[in-house]
Amino acid sequence: MAEITAEEVLARFEELSLLESEFEDVELEMIRKSHALTTPLYKKRAATISKIPHFWALVFEQSPPEVDNFIQPSDSKVFAECLSTFSVSRFEIDDSAGSPRSFTITFGFNENDYFEDRVLEKKFWFRKAVDGVDGWEGLVSEPVKIRWKKGQDLTGGLTDAAFALCEARKKLAKSGAANGKAKAKAKAKAKETELPEYKALAQKIEAGEDASNSFFAWFGFVSSWRWVSAEESAEATKIEAARKEKRKNGEKVDEEEEKDDEDDQIDFQEVEVFPQGDELATILAEDMWPSAIKYFKHAHEADDDDQLSDLEVEEFDEDDESDGEIDIRGLVGKGRHSKASGSSESPPPKKQRKN
Repeated sequence: MAEITAEEVLARFEELSLLESEFEDVELEMIRKSHALTTPLYKKRAATISKIPHFWALVFEQSPPEVDNFIQPSDSKVFAECLSTFSVSRFEIDDSAGSPRSFTITFGFNENDYFEDRVLEKKFWFRKAVDGVDGWEGLVSEPVKIRWKKGQDLTGGLTDAAFALCEARKKLAKSGAANGKAKAKAKAKAKETELPEYKALAQKIEAGEDASNSFFAWFGFVSSWRWVSAEESAEATKIEAARKEKRKNGEKVDEEEEKDDEDDQIDFQEVEVFPQGDELATILAEDMWPSAIKYFKHAHEADDDDQLSDLEVEEFDEDDESDGEIDIRGLVGKGRHSKASGSSESPPPKKQRKN
Protein backbone atom coordinates (compact mmCIF):
# COMPACT_ATOMS: atom_id res chain seq x y z
CA MET A 1 0.00 0.00 0.00
CA ALA A 2 1.44 3.38 -1.03
CA GLU A 3 2.38 5.77 1.72
CA ILE A 4 0.09 8.75 2.16
CA THR A 5 1.64 12.19 2.26
CA ALA A 6 1.03 14.86 4.88
CA GLU A 7 -0.79 16.93 2.26
CA GLU A 8 -3.12 14.03 1.48
CA VAL A 9 -3.82 13.47 5.18
CA LEU A 10 -4.73 17.13 5.51
CA ALA A 11 -7.00 16.89 2.47
CA ARG A 12 -8.82 13.89 3.92
CA PHE A 13 -9.17 15.77 7.19
CA GLU A 14 -10.82 18.67 5.38
CA GLU A 15 -13.21 16.25 3.64
CA LEU A 16 -14.18 14.71 6.98
CA SER A 17 -14.74 18.15 8.52
CA LEU A 18 -17.03 19.08 5.63
CA LEU A 19 -18.89 15.79 5.97
CA GLU A 20 -19.28 16.39 9.70
CA SER A 21 -20.91 19.76 9.08
CA GLU A 22 -23.27 18.18 6.53
CA PHE A 23 -24.32 15.58 9.11
CA GLU A 24 -25.05 18.42 11.52
CA ASP A 25 -27.23 20.16 8.92
CA VAL A 26 -29.26 16.95 8.51
CA GLU A 27 -29.62 16.55 12.27
CA LEU A 28 -31.01 20.07 12.58
CA GLU A 29 -33.50 19.41 9.78
CA MET A 30 -34.58 16.21 11.52
CA ILE A 31 -35.27 18.20 14.71
CA ARG A 32 -37.44 20.63 12.72
CA LYS A 33 -39.40 17.84 11.00
CA SER A 34 -39.85 15.92 14.24
CA HIS A 35 -41.14 19.08 15.93
CA ALA A 36 -43.71 19.63 13.16
CA LEU A 37 -44.93 16.03 13.38
CA THR A 38 -45.12 15.73 17.17
CA THR A 39 -46.54 19.14 18.14
CA PRO A 40 -50.18 18.11 17.43
CA LEU A 41 -49.63 14.90 19.42
CA TYR A 42 -48.24 16.79 22.41
CA LYS A 43 -51.36 18.97 22.37
CA LYS A 44 -53.59 15.89 22.41
CA ARG A 45 -51.51 14.39 25.20
CA ALA A 46 -51.79 17.56 27.25
CA ALA A 47 -55.57 17.51 26.91
CA THR A 48 -55.70 13.92 28.16
CA ILE A 49 -53.29 14.20 31.07
CA SER A 50 -55.02 17.34 32.32
CA LYS A 51 -57.75 14.95 33.46
CA ILE A 52 -55.32 12.71 35.36
CA PRO A 53 -54.46 13.80 38.92
CA HIS A 54 -50.75 13.94 39.77
CA PHE A 55 -49.66 12.75 36.31
CA TRP A 56 -46.38 14.66 36.29
CA ALA A 57 -45.64 13.87 39.93
CA LEU A 58 -45.77 10.17 39.05
CA VAL A 59 -43.65 10.72 35.95
CA PHE A 60 -40.92 12.32 38.06
CA GLU A 61 -41.30 9.56 40.65
CA GLN A 62 -40.20 7.18 37.89
CA SER A 63 -37.45 9.43 36.53
CA PRO A 64 -34.25 7.78 35.21
CA PRO A 65 -31.17 7.69 37.46
CA GLU A 66 -29.61 10.64 35.62
CA VAL A 67 -32.48 12.78 36.93
CA ASP A 68 -33.35 10.88 40.09
CA ASN A 69 -29.83 11.39 41.49
CA PHE A 70 -30.48 15.14 41.65
CA ILE A 71 -33.88 14.92 43.33
CA GLN A 72 -33.44 15.11 47.09
CA PRO A 73 -36.17 14.06 49.57
CA SER A 74 -37.17 17.71 50.09
CA ASP A 75 -37.44 18.19 46.31
CA SER A 76 -39.48 15.04 45.98
CA LYS A 77 -41.93 16.35 48.55
CA VAL A 78 -42.42 19.52 46.48
CA PHE A 79 -43.01 17.51 43.31
CA ALA A 80 -45.41 15.11 45.00
CA GLU A 81 -47.46 17.84 46.64
CA CYS A 82 -47.27 20.72 44.20
CA LEU A 83 -46.16 19.81 40.66
CA SER A 84 -49.09 20.30 38.29
CA THR A 85 -47.66 20.70 34.79
CA PHE A 86 -44.43 20.20 32.87
CA SER A 87 -43.64 21.12 29.28
CA VAL A 88 -40.85 21.63 26.76
CA SER A 89 -40.95 23.97 23.77
CA ARG A 90 -38.39 24.86 21.11
CA PHE A 91 -38.63 28.62 20.83
CA GLU A 92 -36.02 29.01 18.06
CA ILE A 93 -37.29 26.22 15.83
CA ASP A 94 -38.20 28.63 13.02
CA ASP A 95 -35.65 31.32 13.83
CA SER A 96 -32.90 31.45 11.22
CA ALA A 97 -30.71 33.39 13.64
CA GLY A 98 -31.21 30.82 16.40
CA SER A 99 -30.98 27.05 16.71
CA PRO A 100 -33.65 24.32 16.79
CA ARG A 101 -31.58 22.80 19.59
CA SER A 102 -32.61 25.65 21.91
CA PHE A 103 -35.56 24.92 24.19
CA THR A 104 -37.57 26.09 27.18
CA ILE A 105 -38.47 23.86 30.13
CA THR A 106 -41.51 24.95 32.12
CA PHE A 107 -42.73 23.64 35.47
CA GLY A 108 -46.18 24.53 36.78
CA PHE A 109 -46.94 24.34 40.51
CA ASN A 110 -49.99 24.59 42.70
CA GLU A 111 -49.95 27.09 45.54
CA ASN A 112 -47.43 25.79 48.05
CA ASP A 113 -45.42 26.51 51.19
CA TYR A 114 -42.07 26.82 49.40
CA PHE A 115 -42.20 29.63 46.84
CA GLU A 116 -44.59 32.24 45.50
CA ASP A 117 -44.14 31.28 41.85
CA ARG A 118 -46.80 29.22 40.12
CA VAL A 119 -44.59 28.82 37.05
CA LEU A 120 -40.82 28.31 36.86
CA GLU A 121 -39.52 28.59 33.32
CA LYS A 122 -35.91 28.07 32.26
CA LYS A 123 -34.59 28.81 28.77
CA PHE A 124 -31.62 27.08 27.18
CA TRP A 125 -29.92 28.56 24.14
CA PHE A 126 -27.66 26.43 21.95
CA ARG A 127 -24.72 28.67 21.13
CA LYS A 128 -21.19 28.60 19.79
CA ALA A 129 -18.12 30.40 21.14
CA VAL A 130 -15.71 32.28 18.91
CA ASP A 131 -12.63 31.36 20.90
CA GLY A 132 -11.63 29.46 24.00
CA VAL A 133 -11.76 25.69 24.33
CA ASP A 134 -11.54 24.48 20.74
CA GLY A 135 -14.60 26.28 19.43
CA TRP A 136 -16.90 25.36 22.30
CA GLU A 137 -20.61 24.90 21.57
CA GLY A 138 -23.42 23.88 23.85
CA LEU A 139 -26.35 25.01 25.98
CA VAL A 140 -26.28 28.19 28.03
CA SER A 141 -28.99 29.58 30.29
CA GLU A 142 -29.75 32.48 32.58
CA PRO A 143 -30.46 31.91 36.28
CA VAL A 144 -34.13 31.98 37.22
CA LYS A 145 -35.27 34.10 40.15
CA ILE A 146 -37.26 31.88 42.51
CA ARG A 147 -39.36 33.81 45.01
CA TRP A 148 -38.73 31.59 48.00
CA LYS A 149 -40.92 31.98 51.04
CA LYS A 150 -39.18 32.82 54.30
CA GLY A 151 -37.05 29.96 55.54
CA GLN A 152 -37.99 27.67 52.64
CA ASP A 153 -35.08 28.15 50.21
CA LEU A 154 -34.07 24.58 49.36
CA THR A 155 -30.89 25.80 47.63
CA GLY A 156 -29.46 27.65 50.60
CA GLY A 157 -29.40 30.95 48.73
CA LEU A 158 -27.64 29.63 45.60
CA THR A 159 -30.34 30.59 43.12
CA ASP A 160 -30.59 34.10 44.55
CA ALA A 161 -26.80 34.55 44.40
CA ALA A 162 -26.63 33.18 40.84
CA PHE A 163 -29.41 35.52 39.72
CA ALA A 164 -27.67 38.52 41.35
CA LEU A 165 -24.42 37.71 39.50
CA CYS A 166 -26.29 37.37 36.21
CA GLU A 167 -27.78 40.85 36.61
CA ALA A 168 -24.35 42.29 37.49
CA ARG A 169 -22.84 40.61 34.42
CA LYS A 170 -25.45 42.23 32.19
CA LYS A 171 -24.54 45.68 33.48
CA LEU A 172 -20.86 44.95 32.97
CA ALA A 173 -21.49 43.67 29.44
CA LYS A 174 -23.38 46.86 28.56
CA SER A 175 -20.48 48.99 29.70
CA GLY A 176 -18.10 46.89 27.60
CA ALA A 177 -20.33 47.05 24.53
CA ALA A 178 -20.61 50.82 24.90
CA ASN A 179 -16.86 51.11 24.45
CA GLY A 180 -17.21 49.21 21.19
CA LYS A 181 -13.72 47.73 21.10
CA ALA A 182 -12.63 44.13 21.50
CA LYS A 183 -9.98 45.00 24.08
CA ALA A 184 -12.52 46.90 26.15
CA LYS A 185 -14.83 43.90 26.05
CA ALA A 186 -11.99 41.62 27.11
CA LYS A 187 -11.23 43.89 30.06
CA ALA A 188 -14.90 43.88 31.04
CA LYS A 189 -14.84 40.07 30.92
CA ALA A 190 -11.78 39.98 33.18
CA LYS A 191 -13.41 42.45 35.59
CA GLU A 192 -16.24 39.96 36.03
CA THR A 193 -14.22 38.11 38.67
CA GLU A 194 -13.91 41.36 40.61
CA LEU A 195 -17.66 41.81 40.95
CA PRO A 196 -18.94 41.59 44.55
CA GLU A 197 -21.67 39.25 43.30
CA TYR A 198 -19.04 36.98 41.70
CA LYS A 199 -17.03 36.76 44.91
CA ALA A 200 -20.15 36.24 47.03
CA LEU A 201 -21.36 33.32 44.91
CA ALA A 202 -17.89 31.74 44.72
CA GLN A 203 -17.60 31.91 48.50
CA LYS A 204 -21.09 30.47 48.99
CA ILE A 205 -20.33 27.53 46.69
CA GLU A 206 -16.95 26.89 48.33
CA ALA A 207 -18.36 27.12 51.84
CA GLY A 208 -21.37 24.98 51.06
CA GLU A 209 -19.44 22.23 49.25
CA ASP A 210 -22.17 19.62 48.64
CA ALA A 211 -24.43 20.80 51.46
CA SER A 212 -27.10 21.90 49.03
CA ASN A 213 -27.75 19.49 46.19
CA SER A 214 -31.35 20.48 45.61
CA PHE A 215 -32.81 19.92 42.16
CA PHE A 216 -33.97 23.54 42.33
CA ALA A 217 -30.34 24.74 42.25
CA TRP A 218 -30.55 23.71 38.58
CA PHE A 219 -32.55 26.89 37.98
CA GLY A 220 -29.33 28.79 38.70
CA PHE A 221 -27.34 26.99 35.96
CA VAL A 222 -25.51 29.11 33.36
CA SER A 223 -23.07 26.97 31.36
CA SER A 224 -20.73 23.99 31.51
CA TRP A 225 -18.03 26.46 30.43
CA ARG A 226 -19.09 30.13 30.40
CA TRP A 227 -21.92 32.35 29.22
CA VAL A 228 -21.96 32.86 25.44
CA SER A 229 -24.04 35.75 24.09
CA ALA A 230 -26.24 35.69 21.00
CA GLU A 231 -23.89 38.16 19.32
CA GLU A 232 -20.84 35.98 19.91
CA SER A 233 -22.67 32.88 18.73
CA ALA A 234 -23.74 34.66 15.54
CA GLU A 235 -20.13 35.68 14.91
CA ALA A 236 -18.94 32.09 15.50
CA THR A 237 -21.61 30.77 13.12
CA LYS A 238 -20.50 33.23 10.46
CA ILE A 239 -16.87 32.16 10.82
CA GLU A 240 -17.89 28.51 10.65
CA ALA A 241 -19.94 29.10 7.49
CA ALA A 242 -16.98 30.78 5.83
CA ARG A 243 -14.75 27.82 6.67
CA LYS A 244 -17.36 25.41 5.31
CA GLU A 245 -17.51 27.33 2.04
CA LYS A 246 -13.72 27.15 1.72
CA ARG A 247 -13.78 23.39 2.25
CA LYS A 248 -16.43 23.01 -0.42
CA ASN A 249 -14.19 24.90 -2.82
CA GLY A 250 -11.21 22.72 -1.92
CA GLU A 251 -9.39 25.55 -0.17
CA LYS A 252 -7.21 25.07 2.88
CA VAL A 253 -8.77 26.23 6.14
CA ASP A 254 -6.54 27.72 8.81
CA GLU A 255 -8.00 26.68 12.16
CA GLU A 256 -5.44 28.69 14.10
CA GLU A 257 -7.31 31.96 14.24
CA GLU A 258 -6.27 34.75 16.58
CA LYS A 259 -7.69 34.01 20.00
CA ASP A 260 -8.28 35.94 23.16
CA ASP A 261 -6.61 34.04 25.98
CA GLU A 262 -8.59 35.85 28.68
CA ASP A 263 -11.12 33.00 28.88
CA ASP A 264 -8.42 30.41 29.48
CA GLN A 265 -7.27 32.34 32.53
CA ILE A 266 -10.69 32.48 34.20
CA ASP A 267 -12.24 29.52 36.02
CA PHE A 268 -15.89 30.16 35.13
CA GLN A 269 -16.97 26.97 36.90
CA GLU A 270 -15.96 28.60 40.16
CA VAL A 271 -19.39 30.25 40.17
CA GLU A 272 -21.45 27.54 38.44
CA VAL A 273 -24.03 26.32 40.95
CA PHE A 274 -25.09 23.25 38.95
CA PRO A 275 -22.22 22.02 36.71
CA GLN A 276 -24.31 19.21 35.15
CA GLY A 277 -27.19 21.55 34.36
CA ASP A 278 -27.01 21.15 30.59
CA GLU A 279 -26.94 17.35 30.87
CA LEU A 280 -29.98 17.36 33.13
CA ALA A 281 -31.83 19.76 30.82
CA THR A 282 -31.12 17.54 27.81
CA ILE A 283 -32.51 14.45 29.56
CA LEU A 284 -35.63 16.35 30.64
CA ALA A 285 -36.21 17.70 27.12
CA GLU A 286 -35.23 14.68 25.03
CA ASP A 287 -36.23 11.79 27.26
CA MET A 288 -38.72 12.56 30.01
CA TRP A 289 -40.81 15.01 27.97
CA PRO A 290 -41.36 12.81 24.88
CA SER A 291 -41.53 9.58 26.96
CA ALA A 292 -43.83 10.84 29.71
CA ILE A 293 -46.55 8.26 28.98
CA LYS A 294 -44.00 5.47 29.28
CA TYR A 295 -42.83 6.72 32.68
CA PHE A 296 -46.42 7.15 33.86
CA LYS A 297 -47.26 3.59 32.84
CA HIS A 298 -44.19 2.34 34.70
CA ALA A 299 -45.73 3.78 37.84
CA HIS A 300 -48.63 1.34 37.43
CA GLU A 301 -46.91 -1.73 36.06
CA ALA A 302 -45.63 -3.78 38.96
CA ASP A 303 -43.12 -6.53 39.53
CA ASP A 304 -44.09 -6.38 43.18
CA ASP A 305 -47.76 -6.15 44.08
CA ASP A 306 -47.01 -4.07 47.17
CA GLN A 307 -46.46 -0.98 45.03
CA LEU A 308 -50.16 -0.84 44.21
CA SER A 309 -51.65 -2.75 47.14
CA ASP A 310 -52.87 0.41 48.86
CA LEU A 311 -54.58 1.75 45.78
CA GLU A 312 -58.22 0.79 45.94
CA VAL A 313 -60.41 1.16 42.90
CA GLU A 314 -64.10 0.99 43.78
CA GLU A 315 -67.10 0.86 41.54
CA PHE A 316 -68.88 4.14 41.08
CA ASP A 317 -72.04 5.44 39.44
CA GLU A 318 -72.75 8.53 37.39
CA ASP A 319 -73.69 10.50 40.54
CA ASP A 320 -70.34 9.87 42.20
CA GLU A 321 -68.89 13.24 43.24
CA SER A 322 -65.36 12.05 42.38
CA ASP A 323 -66.40 12.09 38.70
CA GLY A 324 -64.74 8.71 38.24
CA GLU A 325 -61.26 9.91 39.18
CA ILE A 326 -58.90 7.47 40.84
CA ASP A 327 -57.16 8.93 43.85
CA ILE A 328 -53.54 8.13 43.12
CA ARG A 329 -52.18 10.58 45.70
CA GLY A 330 -51.39 7.64 47.93
CA LEU A 331 -49.28 6.20 45.17
CA VAL A 332 -47.46 9.49 44.74
CA GLY A 333 -46.73 9.38 48.44
CA LYS A 334 -44.76 6.19 48.10
CA GLY A 335 -41.17 5.98 46.96
CA ARG A 336 -39.20 9.14 47.58
CA HIS A 337 -42.14 10.97 49.15
CA SER A 338 -42.06 8.55 52.06
CA LYS A 339 -38.47 9.63 52.66
CA ALA A 340 -39.45 13.28 52.60
CA SER A 341 -42.18 12.77 55.17
CA GLY A 342 -39.71 11.23 57.58
CA SER A 343 -41.05 7.69 57.47
CA SER A 344 -38.89 5.23 59.36
CA GLU A 345 -39.70 2.48 56.89
CA SER A 346 -37.62 1.96 53.79
CA PRO A 347 -39.44 3.12 50.68
CA PRO A 348 -40.61 0.39 48.30
CA PRO A 349 -38.33 -0.09 45.32
CA LYS A 350 -39.26 1.49 42.05
CA LYS A 351 -40.74 -0.82 39.47
CA GLN A 352 -38.40 -2.26 36.92
CA ARG A 353 -38.45 -0.28 33.73
CA LYS A 354 -38.86 -2.02 30.42
CA ASN A 355 -36.47 -1.18 27.61
